[in-house]
Amino acid sequence: MDVFYNPNGIGDVLIVPIEEGNRYEVKHEKIGDIVRIVSNEGQLLGYNIFNASRHFKLKDTGGIKLTEDLLAEIKNLFLENGIDDKLDVDLSAKFVVGYVVSKEQHENADKLSVCRVDVGEEKPLQIVCGAPNVDRDQKVVVAKVGATMPSGMKIKPTELRGVPSNGMICSQKELGLPNAPKEKGIYVLEDSYQVGDEFPF
Repeated sequence: MDVFYNPNGIGDVLIVPIEEGNRYEVKHEKIGDIVRIVSNEGQLLGYNIFNASRHFKLKDTGGIKLTEDLLAEIKNLFLENGIDDKLDVDLSAKFVVGYVVSKEQHENADKLSVCRVDVGEEKPLQIVCGAPNVDRDQKVVVAKVGATMPSGMKIKPTELRGVPSNGMICSQKELGLPNAPKEKGIYVLEDSYQVGDEFPF
């Protein structure tokens, strides 16, 4: 999970997104330097923490990976302000090295493949992929459910032409990597990468 800090663009504010929502249909509750944002139906969407540089040691700007240490600092600030929200967020890596165990033709779409991808967990993920170069026995970059792509798109469980898909096999362009090839296709990794490891980019 990423939080966002852009002091030059929006000021000294740490943005902590929890859920997506309609930004025009929200309510705000200000408690000290913390603004709690909920939908009109009461669903928690996130927090804006003002005067962030006073509360946290933020070395980076833009999207910042939420670490155990930063989460602990946020929780302490909440306690100091009497906010008892649990903040049970998933800190596990969302971009990981996967291994394509199998590839089958999608039964309802000629240009889609149904892949089983080992990401180091007990059960391989089923991912529907439209890349022409995807194949079994490849090591690839997988954006797991809950990942936020550089474009801002959030990866969710979905169905493509009636087949469930849980994650995304990524191209270099989708990862925002410099000098990404223009032709369509997933990013096939060298064999030295370890399945299940976080893919840094």
